[in-house]
Amino acid sequence: MQRKAIMVDVDGVLIAHPNARGWSANLERDLGIAVPALQRVFFEQHWDDVVHGRAALRDRLAPALAEVSPSVSCDAFIDYWFRNDAHIDHRLLAELQALRCEGIEVHLATVQEHERAAYLWDRLDLRSKFDGLHYAAALGCSKPDPAFYRSVEAAVDLKSEAIFFVDDKVLNVAGAQDCGWTAALWTGQQTLRELMDQQHWSGGRHPGIGVRDRRTPLLIRI
Repeated sequence: MQRKAIMVDVDGVLIAHPNARGWSANLERDLGIAVPALQRVFFEQHWDDVVHGRAALRDRLAPALAEVSPSVSCDAFIDYWFRNDAHIDHRLLAELQALRCEGIEVHLATVQEHERAAYLWDRLDLRSKFDGLHYAAALGCSKPDPAFYRSVEAAVDLKSEAIFFVDDKVLNVAGAQDCGWTAALWTGQQTLRELMDQQHWSGGRHPGIGVRDRRTPLLIRI
């Protein structure tokens, strides 16, 4: 029977911080780094290159930290960032695991740079829960660029109609739909199965599907 896959966004979907301000809510209190200053000297100037794999995180972060908070090392900052941005929605994860047991592949399709992608995959052990991780720095493009969705299709060797996608951003959902994916906006108010039913997308049980992938989950890198 036909293989099918669910593609899930990470930030705002699988990982949702309990504080609306996100992982940096207490950054100034804990590390003495003012968020507006970090935004100005790092994220606004360098994040696009970092998240699309054109520059290494530490190469751009180190001089920015030297400017806004010389006493904080890259290691300390990255450790703080990643640990505070790791609030997994275990209800959603359990639902995904149940669907995976029914033979539907489950993948992550996300805008990440290399270091956090590795943290999610290895340190949080999402590699044992998902069949693949597809992210911006490895693909060289990000949602909602059509190239992102086409690159993911090529990586998993699936046609657009075999994919169901959830994301918390309207533009990303629309971009997926424009590429022929069945896609739904994630708000956390409905279960994944409810969203699938609303979109008339179902996977069904496919015995034997995904056995190889689950032994060697796919981590897209460059």
